[in-house]
Amino acid sequence: MDDTPDDSKLTRTKRLWAEAGKFLTGRQSRPEEDRLPPGQHLVRDWPVLDLGIHPDLPLSTWRLDVVGLVENRLSLNWEQFQALPQTELRTDIHCVTTWSRYDNDWKGVRVRELLDVAHPVEQATHVLLHSYDGYTTNLPLTDFAAPDAMLATHWQGQPLTQAHGGPMRAMVPHLYFWKSAKWLGRIELIGADRAGFWERNGYHMYGDPWREQRYSED
Repeated sequence: MDDTPDDSKLTRTKRLWAEAGKFLTGRQSRPEEDRLPPGQHLVRDWPVLDLGIHPDLPLSTWRLDVVGLVENRLSLNWEQFQALPQTELRTDIHCVTTWSRYDNDWKGVRVRELLDVAHPVEQATHVLLHSYDGYTTNLPLTDFAAPDAMLATHWQGQPLTQAHGGPMRAMVPHLYFWKSAKWLGRIELIGADRAGFWERNGYHMYGDPWREQRYSED
C-alpha cells in the first residue's frame, strides 16, 4: 500500500484546479442555516471518483491493520472486524468536486468502537489512512473519532460495491469526501499532521465543506 505516483493525468488536472481555485465561491454558510455547503449542488446518484485503481479484495484475505501510537496494535481479518459492534447511520456527503448527496444510509463499525480496542496513546493527535490502491489521506484524530465517523461496509442496505470502496471504506461525513478513504487497509496513528495524497497535490489539510476548504492555504 505504497503511495500512488503523483504524475497521473487526474492528479495533474486537480493540481491545476487547486492552483486556479476552481469551484471556490467565497460564500459563507453554516450547517444550522443551510443543509447544502457553499459551492455544492445536489445529485441523486453517487459519482465514482478515485485514482482509477479498483483493488480486488477477497474477504478471505482482507485485513485491517491499526498501527502507530496505540497501546494495542491490531490486524483484523474480516470475521474479527465483523465481530465488532455494528451500527446504522444516515448522513449527507459532500465531494470537493461540488456534488453533495443527502440521506445516505450506512452500516458498519463506528470508528470509536475500533479505537476503544486499539487504545490510542496520549501522544496520538492525527491519523493517516492507507488504502489498498496506494491512496493516503490525513485527519485529526478527533475528527476521525467523531460520533458519525464510520468504517462502512454497506450503503443503502447493500454491501459496498468495489467501485465505491468495498468491502470497507472510511466514512467521515462532516469533511469533504476525499478524506473518507476507499478500500481502507491500514490506520496509522501519528503524533503530528502529515499530508496524504491529495494534500500533497494542492488540497487542503483539513477539508471543511462549510468553510469551503477545498485547496491548500499556501
